[in-house]
Amino acid sequence: MDARSPNASDDVRLVRSLLALTVVTGLIDAVSFLGLGHIFTANMTGNVVFLAFALGGAQGLSVVRSVTALCVFACGSLLAGRVANRHPRAPGDLLLAAMRAECVLLLLAAGLTVSAPAELHAATAYAVIVCTAFAMGLRNAVVRKLAVPDLTTTVLTLTVTGLAADWSLAGGNGARSGRRALSIIAMFGGALAGALLLRGFGMRVPLAVAALLVGFSALQLHSKSRASALDPS
Repeated sequence: MDARSPNASDDVRLVRSLLALTVVTGLIDAVSFLGLGHIFTANMTGNVVFLAFALGGAQGLSVVRSVTALCVFACGSLLAGRVANRHPRAPGDLLLAAMRAECVLLLLAAGLTVSAPAELHAATAYAVIVCTAFAMGLRNAVVRKLAVPDLTTTVLTLTVTGLAADWSLAGGNGARSGRRALSIIAMFGGALAGALLLRGFGMRVPLAVAALLVGFSALQLHSKSRASALDPS
């Protein structure tokens, strides 16, 4: 099956999984920005801007942490791209493999913070950056390969643009407006939940919630994929 041309049933499964992963992105961005020194481990646009600000003399930003997140994210994307290009799979299987890896890495990140103090030691902070950025790089490479419209799981700029530009007030037909709105709400909800959980329980809880959400979504995707394989009709 062509990874860019899933059938209708695959599309429904992928949309649900991608929306769940968008929630996870909000959680991870909340953890990384609020808990790891004003960086992002999912949103690389932010890191590029923060890096420029830091080099320009802005206070409270870390060049090293921004560069670390960027490089590790790129390594994760490189590995996922290599695997996806050398071993073509059905869209659901490809996403499922990335979600399993992401779940393991997020659990590892959560484990690193279980007994850590409120202010993470530098080594622990960098370990969490590596785990989360690598997980996000893996996932984003796969999501890009799938190319499901308006569901990048990480960047909302084009989603907001499409929602506004295709609105009836702009003379559009409102195509995929529901999906776009859900993607925005999912990111917002994940970020809000991440900020509240971080403030109330520290870093380990939002990381654990993110890992559990990815794991649950992967289990759902796996179950539905098996059901479809057994009943192709």
